[in-house]
Amino acid sequence: MPFWILVPQMSDSSLHAAPLGRDVVYPTTYDPTVLFPIDRETNRQSLLRPGPWFGADHWNAYEVSWLNRRGLPQAAIARFVVPAESPCLIESKSFKLYLNSFNETRYDDAQQVAAIMRTDLSRVAGAEVQVTLETGLDRLEILCGPLPGQCLDQLDVEIERYEPDPSLLIVAADGEVVTESLVSNLLKSNCPVTGQPDWGSVLIRYTGRRIDHEGLLKYIVSFRRHTEFHEHCVERMYCDIWNAAQPEALYVEARYTRRGGLDINPWRSSQPVQFHEVRTPRQ
Repeated sequence: MPFWILVPQMSDSSLHAAPLGRDVVYPTTYDPTVLFPIDRETNRQSLLRPGPWFGADHWNAYEVSWLNRRGLPQAAIARFVVPAESPCLIESKSFKLYLNSFNETRYDDAQQVAAIMRTDLSRVAGAEVQVTLETGLDRLEILCGPLPGQCLDQLDVEIERYEPDPSLLIVAADGEVVTESLVSNLLKSNCPVTGQPDWGSVLIRYTGRRIDHEGLLKYIVSFRRHTEFHEHCVERMYCDIWNAAQPEALYVEARYTRRGGLDINPWRSSQPVQFHEVRTPRQ
């Protein structure tokens, strides 16, 4: 049986020092000091959460460049995997500043750049971060497709709530156990600092008593005016669905559209799974 942790909610006063929502000067040389960590536990203290879970935050960066030793610019697509068990997530604007600090600095090769990034990001996150640089852009083919599952977005539902409401999650009482993969492209939340919208798609896969599809869609849409980081939204969804349905297995994944050359794709699961690096059409 899972265990539960319920503790009071706390505000994250450290966000006042974050570069997000402030005018900043982009560094002209390599500068790891711009990276800004956000403590995960502060937000998790507001959740009624099962433990332990599995998961990671997958970042794709499409605006990555540096100079080779002869001063010729190099371009790459970068993939970063930050484990969910890391004490900190990395604030996205500081991540962009950090990546741009490589633009005018010379390095031997992509392997050297990746090693530097791995060291810096792991230090800030508090756990080992995986870094992959794809430099063969003239040959690179990236898969693109919809999330696998039944899309809920055509359901004719009336929406009245635009803040997360777990009471919308209704579970069948007949006891029948089903396995479903359900998808919506109507996820929207807002940055807790700037208020800017974050758009995404969500995949919910579970084994357990059937979750009412209309209620689940209403619940996903209820995040529309909610202010929370991408990673926190996924964890809130995971905890709310687990608490309401008590499933045998649960997987929640969100694919957010890119901002400033970065997209963030967090997932949380009750079991170890393999994350599939496939972009959605909006990414």
